[in-house]
Amino acid sequence: MKFTLDWLKEYIDTGDLSPEALADHLTMLGLEVDSVTKLFPELQPLKTAKVLTVETHPNADNLHICEVAVGDDTFSIVCGAPNVREGLVTAIALVGTVMPDGMKIKASKVRGVKSTGMLCSERELGLGDSHTGIMELPSDTEHGQPLLATLGLDDLLVEVDLTPNRPDCASVIGVAREVAGILRKPLTLPVEKATIDHRNSEFSVDVENCELCPRYAARLIRNVTIGPSPWWIQKRLLSIGLRPINNVVDITNLVMMEYGQPLHAFDFDTLNGKQILVRNPRTNEKMFTTLDGVERELDSDMLMICDGKGPVAVAGVMGGLNSEVSDITTNILLESACFNEVSIRKTARKLKLASEASYRFERGVDPGGCIIAMERAISLFCEVAGGEAVAGGVDLYGGIRPLNSQTLRISRTASLLGIDLDYDKIANVLQSIGIRCKPKDDDTLWVNPPTFRVDIEREADLVEEVARLIGYNNIPTSLPLVSLSYPEQDPKRHMRAKASTLLADIGFSEAINYSFVTEKHLSMMHLAEDDSRREMLQLLNPLSEEQSVMRTMLLPGLLENLKRNINFQQTDVKLFEIGKVFTPQGDNEQPIEKERLTCILSGKRAGEASSLYASDDRVDIFDAKGSCELLLETLRLYGVELDDLVKFRSPNENEAEVFSDPSQCLILDSDKGPLGQLARLQPETAKEFGIKQEVFFIDLDFEIISSLHGAAKSFHSLPVFPAVKRDIALLVPIAVKAGDMLATIHSSKEKFIEHCEIFDVYQGKPLDTGIKSVAISVTYRSPTKTLTEKNVNKSHTRLINLLTSKFNGSLREG
Repeated sequence: MKFTLDWLKEYIDTGDLSPEALADHLTMLGLEVDSVTKLFPELQPLKTAKVLTVETHPNADNLHICEVAVGDDTFSIVCGAPNVREGLVTAIALVGTVMPDGMKIKASKVRGVKSTGMLCSERELGLGDSHTGIMELPSDTEHGQPLLATLGLDDLLVEVDLTPNRPDCASVIGVAREVAGILRKPLTLPVEKATIDHRNSEFSVDVENCELCPRYAARLIRNVTIGPSPWWIQKRLLSIGLRPINNVVDITNLVMMEYGQPLHAFDFDTLNGKQILVRNPRTNEKMFTTLDGVERELDSDMLMICDGKGPVAVAGVMGGLNSEVSDITTNILLESACFNEVSIRKTARKLKLASEASYRFERGVDPGGCIIAMERAISLFCEVAGGEAVAGGVDLYGGIRPLNSQTLRISRTASLLGIDLDYDKIANVLQSIGIRCKPKDDDTLWVNPPTFRVDIEREADLVEEVARLIGYNNIPTSLPLVSLSYPEQDPKRHMRAKASTLLADIGFSEAINYSFVTEKHLSMMHLAEDDSRREMLQLLNPLSEEQSVMRTMLLPGLLENLKRNINFQQTDVKLFEIGKVFTPQGDNEQPIEKERLTCILSGKRAGEASSLYASDDRVDIFDAKGSCELLLETLRLYGVELDDLVKFRSPNENEAEVFSDPSQCLILDSDKGPLGQLARLQPETAKEFGIKQEVFFIDLDFEIISSLHGAAKSFHSLPVFPAVKRDIALLVPIAVKAGDMLATIHSSKEKFIEHCEIFDVYQGKPLDTGIKSVAISVTYRSPTKTLTEKNVNKSHTRLINLLTSKFNGSLREG
């Protein structure tokens, strides 16, 4: 948004407020000032000059030798302008002046006659398109004066960067209203109120869709004389970069920049049927030529202004060539309307046609200001173009908005801003920008924002208005009170970080996969048709067919990672992922999101370690179990108490996953339900992913892990007395679980047992069929004395008897 200080002062008395202070005030109001610059700085050196004498050039019929007075000096200028004459006051560029086009004026001979400057036309100065002659200034203009001061262009141009929610400030009056709010001074408006009292029967207007066109007003002006605008109008337009065209077009542009209401003037005599119809294009209306002479393609969603025959303008964007105001126009139909913001934005983008009008309509034009802006333009038509306004008109206001009445609490406003406020102070600042207020009770105001403030929707917006107008710099700075207590930690986040660190420490790499996967994964995992995980959440706009649903398992993504690693000849892989899986809950409901922890192991146990230092043994189910146990032990959920929160067991019939090898599978149970399982992946499933080597996986419910409270840490003094280790090698039936044997030792009442662990399990020759050997190391220690051989033998014998009797075993000889 551009305006000049002189233009702004037409509506608000800024007093002795400096341009710098004004820019600072506007920026603090939320209207960021991009620049404050002088108008036409390239014209600063130019002066006014008076032609004293004119003689014909002796060597050229079309050139003249002019004696020109510039203050106390006289210069000889060779000029070819047809309108040069004695007594003419014009603009002169003296030697050394650099013109707007970059040309530097030098003393030179023209056909043998010395010329020491140049008399300038409007086009040469960048002030218009006229090049038929040099600029003509009023005859009473004093020569030798700065040209910009003489033209009233010795002014400052202010450019403001508007935010999309402040369309009311896309006008000089809108900016002046903000300044009035800071200075607490009244606005001086050219027109404050206007109405259309009765309908004009000389033309008709109809609007098909009030949502696309909430308000449409029109009035007729007869006997207009088309011609150039007076200098004061041209000056306003030139100062903000708009090109003057003729008095009618210039007035509509002036009022648009003044009030923020785009207007359009139709040549009334070109309108078929003397009617206006606001509608979408018909099926046969495919092309339309706009004012710039370009034929544009229409579509059915564009809003058009039509007469009795067809379109005459693209609503809110640009008029049509077939109804353009020309030099022979005498009767004008003036349009002042409000169009739907989204509709205009789409139309302008499709046509690739941006205009000052579309810029304002896209952000929202005040429907309450249509008639006022129209009245301002009509008064100028009558004053400048000699027009006669026909009484009455048309005002269709089918999209009238309900009253935007808000309440504002004084105590709440004072609390948010941290200052003392009362009714009078709040009402004063709000009313200074046109927001009406009245008391509701001792602590509340009724507030009615004007229709041009489309950004005020709730109490918080009103509090912001109070803060803006009081001035952010006037609100005292206060630091918040910050408690020194340690912030509460998210236990789930802490658990996740701990698990990730541990798995990385034991050789796993973390994978982070997309939550969007292919539906084929579930079939590749051989899931049953009635498996709940087959109910997947479909994406409305997927990135690709391979990412069309939300995942219900993490394992397929890790298997894809493994396949990619193998393709790159990285066959020794340990990966884990902690991520969300999604379970749909029906239409219009958010899915349930749960976190799971999944690991895969494949290839050599030692990874890429050299065979010189590590064996080439491949991972097996015990590696998966050991990794899982270590994780749970670190989280203090397993192996720290007699009654662990998590227990391992073999799967019951049909309990293992369909993609798990039941002979190498363990189920994990917890107090809060099934925790997951670890197993060898079925080779058939691995082949579905293009994997030929053995794969083992761990799949755990991380939500349950996070909800379990690990055993509290306890500390003991270092043992003083020595420990005694004894081994037990028992022959037991293959069906006996080694873990049950350890649990029996832990639950025995032998008080000297400090620790026990399995160090060997063997089956095969020379053992009998159906028999296996389990070797257990038991550590004995007393906290109060050194154990004797007798003490240890006594406890050890009781322990052997307990194990042999309970598990139908015998000691292994040799």
